[in-house]
Amino acid sequence: MTLTLHHAWRSSASRRVRLCLEEKNLPYESRVVDMEAMEHHSPEYLKINPNGVVPTLIHDGQPLHESGTICEYLDECFPEPPLRPEDPYDRARMRNWIRHADERIGNLIIFNWVHGLAKTAQKWSDEELAERLKRIPSKERQEAWIRAARKPYTEEERGAARAKLVQMLDKMEDELAATGWLAGPSYSIADIALVPFVKRIEEEIAPDEVTRARHPRVTTWWTTIQARPAYARAKIGPFV
Repeated sequence: MTLTLHHAWRSSASRRVRLCLEEKNLPYESRVVDMEAMEHHSPEYLKINPNGVVPTLIHDGQPLHESGTICEYLDECFPEPPLRPEDPYDRARMRNWIRHADERIGNLIIFNWVHGLAKTAQKWSDEELAERLKRIPSKERQEAWIRAARKPYTEEERGAARAKLVQMLDKMEDELAATGWLAGPSYSIADIALVPFVKRIEEEIAPDEVTRARHPRVTTWWTTIQARPAYARAKIGPFV
């Protein structure tokens, strides 16, 4: 059994998969993709991930994409310790949480790109930008790079994105009332899916919201998550 993870340290999706691997104590080869150098759009990388995004997990020579899919795949292949609820209804709720988080990734990108990728892209000439856009397979990603390079997000856009992310905390607060976890009686891939979001919200986006005064259950959940040994091993460090 060989596992190779192509990832980036600050990528939210990569953080999910690293955390899942560490929760399962699975050894893997780490291959860091330099996103500022656009290595994820290189011909070599596009051979294993035609979407040109991270992460990509290679298991015994076979590539797999999409962090939620990768985490479920790992739980099927390596069932101990289990990271999916046993109850079918709770398992469906887990998948809904993953989907809910994925729908908010654009809100997170508004804050994330300004720290690295945007600074790099803003230095490119129009010709350099056009050349790099040719390497990006997704039209949506091309538009995101254009925004990063030429049309910085406004304070109004940042405020709207922040509000969406705080609404996610509100939803978590309600859900955590039953068991302290997001999908059923124990820690699961649903919780893993939200870790990168809460990390960024607490760190920079809306730190006053991850407090006992505003979201006490989320704050308790977050303290518990960070105390898990796998969290430290996954190296979910500061973004900024």
